[in-house]
Amino acid sequence: MDTHDWSIRAKLTALVVTPVAALVALWIFTTTLTLGPALDLLASRTFLEDLGRPGGAAVLELQHERRLSAVQLAGTTSLPALAEQRRRTDSAVAELRRRIGAERLRDAGGDLLGDRLDRLAAALDALPTGRALIDRRQVDRGDANALYTGVIEMTFQAFHAIAHGPEPELTRQALAIINLGRARELLSETDALVAGAITDGRFAGGEHLRLAQTVGNERFLAETAVADLPAEDRTAYQGLLTGEEFVRLRAMQQTLLRADPSARPPVDGRAWLTSYEAVRQQLHDFEVRQGDALAERTVPVAVTILVRLAAAGVLGLLAVVASILVALRVGRTLVRRLTGVRAAALEMAEHRLPDVVARLRRGEQVDVAREAPPLEYGADEIGDVGRAFNEVRRTAVSAAVDEVTLRRGLNEVFLNLARRSQGLVHRQLALLDGMERRTEDPDELADLFRVDHLATRLRRHAEDLVILAGAVPGRGWRQPVAVLDVVRGAVSEVEAYDRVDVGELPPAGVEGRAVADVTHLLAELIENATAFSAPDTRVQIVGQQVPKGYVVEITDRGLGMSPGAVEEANRRLTDPPDFDPADSARLGLFVVARLAARHGVLVTLRAEQLGGLTAVVLVPADLITDEPPGPPVPVARPSVPVSRLGAPIRPRPARRTRERPDQTVLPFAPTRTSTVQTAPDGDGLPRRVRRRGPAARPRSQAPEAPTPRSPEEVRRQMSALQAGTARGRREGGTLHPLPPDAAEPAATDGPWAAEPPPSPAEPAAAPESPTASERDA
Repeated sequence: MDTHDWSIRAKLTALVVTPVAALVALWIFTTTLTLGPALDLLASRTFLEDLGRPGGAAVLELQHERRLSAVQLAGTTSLPALAEQRRRTDSAVAELRRRIGAERLRDAGGDLLGDRLDRLAAALDALPTGRALIDRRQVDRGDANALYTGVIEMTFQAFHAIAHGPEPELTRQALAIINLGRARELLSETDALVAGAITDGRFAGGEHLRLAQTVGNERFLAETAVADLPAEDRTAYQGLLTGEEFVRLRAMQQTLLRADPSARPPVDGRAWLTSYEAVRQQLHDFEVRQGDALAERTVPVAVTILVRLAAAGVLGLLAVVASILVALRVGRTLVRRLTGVRAAALEMAEHRLPDVVARLRRGEQVDVAREAPPLEYGADEIGDVGRAFNEVRRTAVSAAVDEVTLRRGLNEVFLNLARRSQGLVHRQLALLDGMERRTEDPDELADLFRVDHLATRLRRHAEDLVILAGAVPGRGWRQPVAVLDVVRGAVSEVEAYDRVDVGELPPAGVEGRAVADVTHLLAELIENATAFSAPDTRVQIVGQQVPKGYVVEITDRGLGMSPGAVEEANRRLTDPPDFDPADSARLGLFVVARLAARHGVLVTLRAEQLGGLTAVVLVPADLITDEPPGPPVPVARPSVPVSRLGAPIRPRPARRTRERPDQTVLPFAPTRTSTVQTAPDGDGLPRRVRRRGPAARPRSQAPEAPTPRSPEEVRRQMSALQAGTARGRREGGTLHPLPPDAAEPAATDGPWAAEPPPSPAEPAAAPESPTASERDA
């Protein structure tokens, strides 16, 4: 039996119940073992009433019948007295049969008594057959004597079965009384032999020898039985032996023993019968008195045994009850204390310690002494376990405090590094902005745009560190920004921006406080879509306004994710876990979850049946407003340089083939610098225009008078301006690549909508010197 997996309560119960059950069984066994003899003693009255007295009466009648049967067999005629005696014998035998057949006597006795009673009943059944043989004179006196002696012997054997009791003294006295009865039975057998010999005039063959044996046995049994009687009973019996009738009967016995066996018995039959009846009656009365006295003496002995049994039983029962109570009390105490230790351990492991860690991560102060109070469980081994667990709890809480402190310090390091990187990136973007403004060479400007795009991506990665550290990035807007501009800004921060197709996006705006985070969130999802899909596939972005807000769907045609991975990712997006530095493979997913939780944005990943994955972003309605009429106005946070946060969209060099006509590109002079103005076409996108910078002329020099332009030059300039404006309007709603034969106006750029830089294989048009008409235009 394996008990390793048993509970403490089950083990203690087994430990307590087993000895208590053994004690109860031993108490029951001892009580039963003692109660049996006491009940036997109390049943002695039953034995006397149901077997002793009816058996003694039947023996007496059988003895009389045996004598008369011997006399009848010795004579020549039937005796009327024999028939009368047989009726008395049958009456006594019938009463004996009724008593020995009752369940009361058999239940009071044992198996031995039951066997003896069965043998007695069989002997009584053979009595009628023997009588018939006697009446037909088919048996002699010896056989008749043996018939009755056998029945009487069965009766005395039944008496022996009830004589054995729990008290040796009482048993010895009972056996002595039975032996006295046997001695009286031998005396009766002697009477039957003498009566037959007197009637016949002589002893039959072997009867004289039988007479001698019977007399000797009778005297021996009497002497042996009297020796076991109490002193006063022995004195009383000795008084019987010295009586006149007893002395006369003994003298006649001696005369018969010394007489010639073949001669006539030398005693008078009447004198013999008179002496025998007197002695028999005295012996019978003595036996009855001894039996009654013995029955009376068994009652106090039985009561004494029952009293001792009751005392022992009550004491044993009290001991059993005390053992059970002590076992239950100790067991319950042990179970309660051990259960308390277990509950404290589970409470610490499942509730208190995680709550302490969560509070520490929220920045709350934690008192180790208060969070890990000592557990008092006594001074025994369980108390030692409780004190050891106190140390374990205190160490665990201290370790949690140290771990969270270390994590907080690591976050501070992340945040410090991120802030420094942000500062450097913003300074770099500001420097690049100045360089772009001063550069007139299209190839150099294209390279600067590429570097600008890399710096924009570096800025996003620096913001990732800020988000991982639990802080808020520095970028922000006071006014709402169009959803289209937010999506463009997210696309501009992705490396493979040229694989992203922006589809239909209904007009709407995003509140300024969430523009930076939503842009960052979309950029992370778009970058995942491009990174986990083939280079020759496209990433589609569409959106629609719903009652709960604005939905943006980003769909790729990559390998996708397994259902279990999608479910786990959605669980992380819904309930973002604490940042674990060991899980660095999904930093983008963690950043998205943090940003979504900050503004209540719902992000869900959905596997597509044709392959790939769709990221559904639901921006809540409280962050959605009407589309603003103009470009966003940035707001700077004091902790981060803001020279680049609100920079307008930059132009890119016009990509054109060698066959592209020159009039599709706005000419500009090296002496001009660029600035940003709001385009008059109302699409909300700033446009870079050329003007003469202060470096082109000294401050003290007055501006030159405009040079008149020819109508051809004005027409050429206006045609180029009209073509660029039309193209800008067409590109205001999509980022789809233009056909190769389409004219491409000056590009736009900005923190939320940067255009791809020009390809090295497509050099920009060479700058042209402006004329007076161009400057006027």
